[in-house]
Amino acid sequence: MNSPEVDGAPVKIDFDDYSGDYEKLLHDSTKLYVEDSEYFARYKVDLISQAQHRSIKRVLEYGCGTGRNIRYLRAAFPDAKIVGTDVSAESLRIAAADNPDAVFEVEREGLELVEFDLIFVASVFHHIPPIERQGVMRILAQRLAPGGSIDIFEHNPFNPLTRRIVNNCPFDADAVLLRPSELRALFRGAALDLRRQAYCLFIPPRLSWLLPLEKYMGWLPLGGQYWVSAGRGQ
Repeated sequence: MNSPEVDGAPVKIDFDDYSGDYEKLLHDSTKLYVEDSEYFARYKVDLISQAQHRSIKRVLEYGCGTGRNIRYLRAAFPDAKIVGTDVSAESLRIAAADNPDAVFEVEREGLELVEFDLIFVASVFHHIPPIERQGVMRILAQRLAPGGSIDIFEHNPFNPLTRRIVNNCPFDADAVLLRPSELRALFRGAALDLRRQAYCLFIPPRLSWLLPLEKYMGWLPLGGQYWVSAGRGQ
């Protein structure tokens, strides 16, 4: 999927313009799949929390937006310090008001943070221009504690419903979807070891009796999104 252009220059979405209406726009864009858009946040955090086999003391959500995932990260890791960063100061203002027990920082060049046991990134990389993605991954790798993991969820470009949702979402106007192979290459370029990859979001929650089947379907490249995790040794 290619970004639209204005006078030959790619459009870059300013999320400050969408922060106030983000939840409504997300709901309107995804209602074909689910009525409650909070489902996506719960679903992803459940997946990463179930995959952890070590003590998690510090969690970073890179590109946290208005903080819709933060409450679920807090519930999953109640004893951890939770930090969210984003380029949108207005989104962070909303996130901080809704999550007073977390710390929020405007993402910027040279931002120094402590090392994190878990770095969570949900549907962010498709907004990063491809030429900048490796640099961002290296920054995330520098923030990772020994033994920690970076867990990234991205839209599956092979899924037609996902592409329809992205094409009709106002704040995805700059989206350039990436394949799992590109994400794996970005991890390798940052000297990180791949740990897992799985496709996810196959079954809409209205068919909840089928949801237990999803754990057996991660190999099938038809899920609405996919999940890749990587890290470094102790």
